Amino acid sequence: MKLYVIPTPVGNLEDITLRAARLLGEVDYIVAEDTRTSGVLLKHLNVNKPMGSFHKFNEHGTVDAVVARMSAGQTVALISDAGTPSISDPGYLLVRRAVDAGITVECLPGATAFVPALVVSGLPSDKFVFEGFLPVKKGRQTLLAKLCTQERTMIFYESPHRLVKTLQQFAEFFGAERECSVSREISKKFEQTIRGTLTEVAEYFSNNDPRGEIVVVVKGLKE
Repeated sequence: MKLYVIPTPVGNLEDITLRAARLLGEVDYIVAEDTRTSGVLLKHLNVNKPMGSFHKFNEHGTVDAVVARMSAGQTVALISDAGTPSISDPGYLLVRRAVDAGITVECLPGATAFVPALVVSGLPSDKFVFEGFLPVKKGRQTLLAKLCTQERTMIFYESPHRLVKTLQQFAEFFGAERECSVSREISKKFEQTIRGTLTEVAEYFSNNDPRGEIVVVVKGLKE
């Protein structure tokens, strides 16, 4: 009995590792954030395994059944729509329950969107803090106020329709001249990175409608 946490490509399907492809073909069962999305990848890999959904809306209701499979001797792979499960994606609850049940958990190294975004940003990458998605309403301004004095490079995920507003809020809290970088559609055909001050980048995306998956990297407070 074992749980494999397997990263999947954030865009380009060629980014799947040889080991990940092999294990997806060997496990007894696959739990996926969206079986339709994951079905495209599995078809590409010629993998045909029993599969069930495991996402933020049903994880509390399905986690016991998945743990029961592993306790009965099955090996299970956990995958998300893109990147590494539990990094701003469902997965923590299943990993926690598996650990509590004495099941071996192994996470493969692999794709996650914030690492390439940090590297290409040109901002300090020796020390950084990953904040994921900011609260949409409750607690948002309180968190931004706390991050004003953060000296490490900060990394955020954001949706296209909230990007400009978020950059404008960053400028308000962190200062209009704070350096930042916005990467979108990482590893895909229309991959793009825009660098500049928070004001400059916010203005760019005000005039150029952002699309796709987005990572925002903001320089920490300069001492």
